[in-house]
Amino acid sequence: MDEKMVLRMEHVTMQFGGVVAVNDLSLDVPEGKIVALIGPNGAGKTTAFNCITGVYQPTNGRVEFMGETMICSHPTGKMKKNYLGKDAETYASQKIVNPAPDHVVELGIARTFQNIRLWKSMTVFENVLVAKHMRAKQNVFSATFRTNAKEEARMREETMELLKEQGLDQYCDEIATSLPYGLQRRLEIARALATEPKLLLLDEPAAGMNPQETLELAQYIQEIRDTHHLTVFLIEHHMDLVMKISDYIYVIDFGSEIARGVPKEVQHNKRVIEAYLGVAEDE
Repeated sequence: MDEKMVLRMEHVTMQFGGVVAVNDLSLDVPEGKIVALIGPNGAGKTTAFNCITGVYQPTNGRVEFMGETMICSHPTGKMKKNYLGKDAETYASQKIVNPAPDHVVELGIARTFQNIRLWKSMTVFENVLVAKHMRAKQNVFSATFRTNAKEEARMREETMELLKEQGLDQYCDEIATSLPYGLQRRLEIARALATEPKLLLLDEPAAGMNPQETLELAQYIQEIRDTHHLTVFLIEHHMDLVMKISDYIYVIDFGSEIARGVPKEVQHNKRVIEAYLGVAEDE
């Protein structure tokens, strides 16, 4: 790929005790594209997302965002002896960089979750407004003593504009978790958009949706990519959705890459068919 890379993972390994959940994963996510990471249940997809977003510190490997090293790690302490992955020495001389999740958001990466994580006691409006504060210019003093009323008013106005854009403004005063499931999914994405990301990570956005909702979601993801000038990296089990909207696909099984390519290439890859069905199709 010759395009500008928004995200690059290099030899990322995540080991829990004696279990290697992600094993030597390397991938590129080009600017403005929709890239999918797929694989059977337990393949390590969400663990990979957690390594990108600072939820987990990778055992080994590096993650670049917008051409700069965002995360870098290598085995230390007892893990030096117990490490089961590859490339243990590749990053050994480099400084460990392990940003907290909120810093990752500040850099320009937002995500949704497989299990919706809205702030349950807050309204639809408040869920998005809190996310808007990630881009606030006010400091602790101005926030405490309300000396920046203009900025607060601006954020509230932008929050309402975003809700209107997402078709959620009519629900702004309702408790977020009272919305129908599909709208809760849309609200979680709207909250992520409120942080003004360059890269949006979607973890199984079609989970629990009916066929019509899934069709609408496919169109919605493409629309927000174009409207907000986003790059999208998603995990998804719904293969029709993945094949419909993805520019490029990576496939992992047991934490390791087994295939990569455009949708048509991946769809007919024997290793992918075996991973999902347990047996290759007859030729």
